[in-house]
Amino acid sequence: MIALLGRSADAEQNEMADGIAGLLLDELEKSLAPLADELTPESPMWVSKHALSTVHTCEAHHLAGQGSFEWSPATVRGTVAHRAIEIGIHHRGLPNPAELVDETIARLVDDTRAPASMYLASLSEYERAEVRGLAVEHVSAFQECFPPLKANWIPRTESKVQVSLFGGKILLSGKVDLTLGRPGAKVIIDLKTGRPNASHRDDLRFYALIETIKMGVPPRKLASYYLDQARTHPEDVTEGLLRSAARRTVDGVMRMYAITYANQEPVRRPGPQCRWCPIAEDCDVGQAFLSAGADDD
Repeated sequence: MIALLGRSADAEQNEMADGIAGLLLDELEKSLAPLADELTPESPMWVSKHALSTVHTCEAHHLAGQGSFEWSPATVRGTVAHRAIEIGIHHRGLPNPAELVDETIARLVDDTRAPASMYLASLSEYERAEVRGLAVEHVSAFQECFPPLKANWIPRTESKVQVSLFGGKILLSGKVDLTLGRPGAKVIIDLKTGRPNASHRDDLRFYALIETIKMGVPPRKLASYYLDQARTHPEDVTEGLLRSAARRTVDGVMRMYAITYANQEPVRRPGPQCRWCPIAEDCDVGQAFLSAGADDD
């Protein structure tokens, strides 16, 4: 794990253009300039990794999913597990996974401002035990396979990153699960459950773009850590990666604006998201995909 997150042998060859942060910001604002007069800081356009992922996957699914999120044992499990891991990283003792999860659930229930508070409070004892068991499994996987984090690695959890474009009319925003190191040598880590997906790399590249513009220097490395498999998928940050992330962000923002603000017809692209899409029953493209029995590939 430490070797994977360490400096790669060819990392010194990944030279960046001078002032790469300013160049990326200029590229974003130049490409998105047509939207500047159509938006206001009082009602900004928020752009997250999830929004970019869904709009690039299927625009109709992206549009249908706005404001329709519902909690379930599977979704709240991730919230509980991530928060418990965060507490465990900063705890001065050695609490076991079950203690961390129990304390996390209790704190979330007591914190009425937490999005999951009401849902957790409404669960029956059986349902809460189900969430607890799933969360303990993931916290255990993290403790068993992730190296103890030293203080001089400067670990930060759930750190927010944001870039403001056009005086706050467009906000690129994210919340990173775990970062290690100082600016210029930082490693950004996303904790994942389930199977690897190409969108996970795109998510991290978006974070690298925001981090570079915010701090003035790029992070050194990105990594998705899969709790179910105890595997790390690392990637060095290069100028090509950052410029590609900027172009993907521009394309996504333009399409988000087109279908959300300009009422353009969203493009329908079938895929695994059809299985949980709220409009799947009325989508011919999605039904054809589901009827064909296509796998995740």
